[in-house]
Amino acid sequence: MKLNKKIAYVGCLGMIGIITTEFGIIGILPQIAVYYGITIDKAAYLLSAFALVIALTGPFMTLLFSGFDRKKIMLATIFIFFFSTIVSAFSPPFWLLMIVRMLPAFLQPVYIATAIAAAVSSGEKSQENQLMGIVLGGIALAMVTTVPFATYLASVFTWQISFFVQAIVSALALVTIFRIMPDGDIPEKKSYGSQVKILKDKSFVLSTAMNFFMIASWFSTYSYFADYLIKTRKVDMAIISYLLLLFGVVGVFSNWLSGKMLTRSITKTVAFFLCGTVIIPVILIYSGDSLWITVIVVSIWGFFYAPCFLNASAYMISAAPKSLEFANSLATSFGNLGVFLGTAVGGWIISQSTISNVPWAGMGFGILSLLMVACRSILEKKKKNKTLISIMLSNK
Repeated sequence: MKLNKKIAYVGCLGMIGIITTEFGIIGILPQIAVYYGITIDKAAYLLSAFALVIALTGPFMTLLFSGFDRKKIMLATIFIFFFSTIVSAFSPPFWLLMIVRMLPAFLQPVYIATAIAAAVSSGEKSQENQLMGIVLGGIALAMVTTVPFATYLASVFTWQISFFVQAIVSALALVTIFRIMPDGDIPEKKSYGSQVKILKDKSFVLSTAMNFFMIASWFSTYSYFADYLIKTRKVDMAIISYLLLLFGVVGVFSNWLSGKMLTRSITKTVAFFLCGTVIIPVILIYSGDSLWITVIVVSIWGFFYAPCFLNASAYMISAAPKSLEFANSLATSFGNLGVFLGTAVGGWIISQSTISNVPWAGMGFGILSLLMVACRSILEKKKKNKTLISIMLSNK
């Protein structure tokens, strides 16, 4: 295996550890709510607080560590994730569980930006989307392996077991990074000004807004995946773990498909998968509650959801190709701000009415994200036309 592929797969393994920690909580939220005697929307703070820390600190932390040894950054990040899950496994008081959950969030966007940059810089320009897809494929792989497995074990034993699974994955990632990642991989430190200037680019701002609304759309419902299906489809925790497995299996395929589609057209690929943010809420609300219908619905849901992080990164980077790491950190930060908003809005709807109404919020955010894609396409078409006109005039 070529070195660039090895580095990409190492980054992917670390992503599995990170995503297992961040989203593994979704399958056990109902059990945590019962254990601590709190409502489901309060238990969801464990997810939304994690996401909010990333959203508020991600770009600054990435800029701060932009000139450091990539291997050391990745090791430090995964170690903090490992420490957090070990403490969480011993079911500390809820306030302490919140704090240790938030600690690794400070470095999560730094890891993602660093892992993607390390993989991409080791390959050819033509391989960028493929290598980035391998790293971000860790999201889909976590959804099909560790997240449902941890949820299943929690249904058989206790919710604390889920955190031990997360710790094991982080430990494996630590060993792999230490053994395979090259030492002394220190990127050239770019000035803060040269990277921050992308915030003045209208196409990049619209891409960021698309990412924000898209992730808010998905997580307004996905954050409550277990509770939603338990209360609207009358399934138990064991079935939830199998549905999460199915969700992830389909997601691995759609993530691979999205990576192929992105090489042909980033905009069309993003728009295609964004259609799911409008389609899925309709299916969730109006489909029946039989188990087989639920299986079909979850399959379609996983297909459209899985590539959202890959598509967001590719879409934002395409508007800022010279600021790869900072653009990636912003993609992660605004994506997690979307996780926070979606989870918060979903929780508010649950507290004010019923969980069956949550998908409507997803549809609203989804329509906004599609509008952002349309606005960027119109803006870039105008720029292209102006450039063609100026070239024609200069040739006369």
